Amino acid sequence: MHVRDGAPERSSDANVETRRLFDGTNGCGVFEQRVLRFDGASSDRSDPQRDEVLYVLSGSGAVTIAGERRQLAPGTAAFLARGTAWHADEADELELLSVLVEEPLPANGATHAVVDLAAEQTQGATSGRQFRLLATPEIGCGSVTQFVGYIPVGRAPEHFHTYDEVVYVLEGEGALHIGGESAPLSPGSCVHLPARLVHCLENAGPGVMQVLGVFRPAGSPAEAYYPDGTPAAAPQED
Repeated sequence: MHVRDGAPERSSDANVETRRLFDGTNGCGVFEQRVLRFDGASSDRSDPQRDEVLYVLSGSGAVTIAGERRQLAPGTAAFLARGTAWHADEADELELLSVLVEEPLPANGATHAVVDLAAEQTQGATSGRQFRLLATPEIGCGSVTQFVGYIPVGRAPEHFHTYDEVVYVLEGEGALHIGGESAPLSPGSCVHLPARLVHCLENAGPGVMQVLGVFRPAGSPAEAYYPDGTPAAAPQED
């Protein structure tokens, strides 16, 4: 689906718009993926049952998470353990990709963490692909891994993962191939990949495709298997 397919919703907080993408109503029982748009300060937000991972798509602003004020800009990511209160202090057309994690593992005392994409190390995966890790168990996010992947021009071999994943295309044009069928991908395209679903992403070029992924159980985005179950070898870190 595409982000424009999600109907905008407003709750009692008039400064926050929500577009729901994947959740249990369309076959994604592990996550709820949505886009949040803030136009000004918001009231306190908290989910007592689910963890949340956020990524700034566009705009800027400042938020207070568990009493800590942080500035947000494109490329900023955040992990919020269930029950952690946060709100926007100020926001200028601030758009966040939010993924709520159903039945999360214990955070072991962690309430939140904020990560800057530009500060993270680039690592290698299969077929010349690279990634940078964001929310991980190392910062208290025990249930999922959040990352940005960089896909070069071309089509990788078909493969599958042992984790359940939701993907959001940040940059680039291409296609998703599953079972002999294809669907176009462009910025704002959203994909749910259940565990062990054989698939591949193709980047039509001319530049690198960038995708934001969140998957469970947590691990490495480089873990992949060919349709016969053979592990796909990954290069060493750059």
